[in-house]
Amino acid sequence: MEFFAARQPILDRKKSLFGYELLFRTSLDNVFPDVDQEQATSKMIEGLQFDLGLDRISEGKLAFINFTEKTLLGGYAELLPKQKIVIEVLETAQPTKALYLALHKLHQKGYTLALDDFIHDERWTPFYKLIDIIKIDYLESTTEEIDRTIAAAQQYPNIKLLAEKVETNEEFTKALELGFDYFQGYFFSRPEVIKSVSLTPAQTSIAGIMNKVASEDPDFDEITKLFESDVTLSFKLLRYTQSAIFKRQNAIKTIKQAVLMLGKTELERFVGLLFAAQFSGNKPQELIRLSMQRAKFCELLAPHCAKKNNSSSAFLTGMLSLIDAMLDADLDVVISGLPLSDEIKRALTKKQGWLADCVTLCQHFEKGNWQQMEDSCKHLQIPYDEILKAYQNASVWAQEKVDEFV
Repeated sequence: MEFFAARQPILDRKKSLFGYELLFRTSLDNVFPDVDQEQATSKMIEGLQFDLGLDRISEGKLAFINFTEKTLLGGYAELLPKQKIVIEVLETAQPTKALYLALHKLHQKGYTLALDDFIHDERWTPFYKLIDIIKIDYLESTTEEIDRTIAAAQQYPNIKLLAEKVETNEEFTKALELGFDYFQGYFFSRPEVIKSVSLTPAQTSIAGIMNKVASEDPDFDEITKLFESDVTLSFKLLRYTQSAIFKRQNAIKTIKQAVLMLGKTELERFVGLLFAAQFSGNKPQELIRLSMQRAKFCELLAPHCAKKNNSSSAFLTGMLSLIDAMLDADLDVVISGLPLSDEIKRALTKKQGWLADCVTLCQHFEKGNWQQMEDSCKHLQIPYDEILKAYQNASVWAQEKVDEFV
């Protein structure tokens, strides 16, 4: 049976990456309310051990994993390393003596424990001394429920508060004021302030080069001229071609030689990395990584789209899909000012066309919207088994590139 997993980032008060919640199912079909949670947890553990690998999917950060009462009593959590996971006690669990003893054992062994989708209930008070994190559904909980849970948690210095489903910067700011320590959601990928923006000459140059490279039959002479018009970009290009991964017999002496040596595919990746570095500013590194992951994910999806095989345009569209968050500006305003094809502009601003469908599929996967992802796969005529492979490859590639360039 195939193993499917997505993940959602969890950031701290400085918007630095703290960990990921792993969103999992045994397949895309196994996502509906009648799914057996115990089986899902056991398959998740199996998948982390033998398929994806915990280190690979969490990339050195803490992995938040859901456990039912039954799997906790069965000792499943101890199959995973304590220093790499956070055990989330699902809201369906009951505060029984047996559960207390199981959590007490895990606490003594050094595991990090969290209560998921939690609303304060006096019956849980004895458990608080064992708990490290309380997760509150910021979207679904009432103000009264949030205040009550915060008040109860504040009596225990060991407890940190995590706000789930924080989707806007306004919600993030409010949660900060309430004293939350961690935040889960995609608030960091939305503009914090809607404003007009003027692109620097370097940013405009990179966007222009990206668009030229993304064409089906790129004009390398024209691309060379764009590089030559910017000394900094020329230097970075020449330095990139000195990498040991490129086998060459003769030294690179001109910009055109460098452009031709890289070719369309590698040039596309190089310019994409320049883009991420130029547009990211002081944004959370997770935003940069997500932008690059979308680019690669869209590139890998392109060949599977009906009658479409323009992976370069897909790569560029995925990369640009978060440019509004990178610049804290309105997406339509930014995209209208960039030298892009009408097809890419239409995908990003009007959400139309196969490129927009690729980005939408990325977003469904990132958020664990499994039913919508299944519908998107059918619409794009992409086999289910290709989705996990593409997502895994895109995730690994993006992290490697962030480590190299950021």
